[in-house]
Amino acid sequence: MINLDNVEEVKKLDSLGMLDLTLNYPRQFAEGLRLAKEQFKASPKAFDHVIILGTGGGSAASGNLLRSYLFDRLSVPLLINQGYSVPKWVDGGTLAIVVSHSGNTEEILAAAGQASAQGAQLVALTAGGKLKDLATEKSLPVIEVPGGLMPRAALGYIFIPILHILEQYGLVEGSLAELDETLALFKDLAQKWGPQSPSSQNLAKQIAAQLYRRVPVVYGSLPFTDAVAWRWKNQFGENSKVPAFWNAIPALHHDEIVGWDAEGAITGQFAVIFLKDRQDNEKIQKRIQITSQILSERASVTIQVETEGKSRLARLFSLVYLGDFVTCYLPILGGIDPTPVAIIDLFKQKMGQ
Repeated sequence: MINLDNVEEVKKLDSLGMLDLTLNYPRQFAEGLRLAKEQFKASPKAFDHVIILGTGGGSAASGNLLRSYLFDRLSVPLLINQGYSVPKWVDGGTLAIVVSHSGNTEEILAAAGQASAQGAQLVALTAGGKLKDLATEKSLPVIEVPGGLMPRAALGYIFIPILHILEQYGLVEGSLAELDETLALFKDLAQKWGPQSPSSQNLAKQIAAQLYRRVPVVYGSLPFTDAVAWRWKNQFGENSKVPAFWNAIPALHHDEIVGWDAEGAITGQFAVIFLKDRQDNEKIQKRIQITSQILSERASVTIQVETEGKSRLARLFSLVYLGDFVTCYLPILGGIDPTPVAIIDLFKQKMGQ
């Protein structure tokens, strides 16, 4: 097992600097807002629906995080659409935000073409590629962000511009005012969870050690931390190279919870992480505590982590940030580079992409 406090060895294993990209979130999120403000201005407009066309660790993750973040702030329905087609209800009253960091995601390009044909108002968010060409061809509004990043490490260039688009159209108000606290919190947490911080004081390293050679199961709660749990699950796949699972309280209490009555040889392979928010209502808090008690007798490890910060945006991203660090440290413990995604590259090759 690699010593996570050996910073030189950690950085050597992290060949393409995933940890450095994570440490760089404050600058990236600030730059994401600057680029969005420079490139997209609009007057308030009434829409019946918002659909975000995006897939993968950056685009769909940002959409889902926005869905949770804006749960009681957005006055129209919001759908995250990850496939090749769009629903029949997409029409002239629909704002379709088309997100592909590479600009070449085939599912999103196909869905964008259909949404356009059905009359939706399209706004593109990309680093280039065919999506930028489509935006130019159709004279669509476009926010162009820096390329060369793994999409899962580009949340600041995706989440923040989408939020800016929604604010420009008058669909939400005042949310970006919470960004200053979020940036300050990122800087503080980077000191606590970054590679230079020793394991004895570093929650991210401690959690990674508890998860080593176990299968992570991440439980959030509706409506706020469920999207964060989904993000953690995805990051365990891409960064940590381990299968992982997620679900949300209270929904899991009506079906999945029964699966924990399987024999101990099965359930003992899992480590459960509960994501908590200090503003969870009393019923959710009670459900988390009861579930943790029950699963502590079945899973190999149960862990509870809580949001930090005051504003909703800061609290949301405090958990996202912790998950990004944990999922980088976990593979490094086993001597594995967190950046490459060889099996995705193989799949794309076989698909002819």
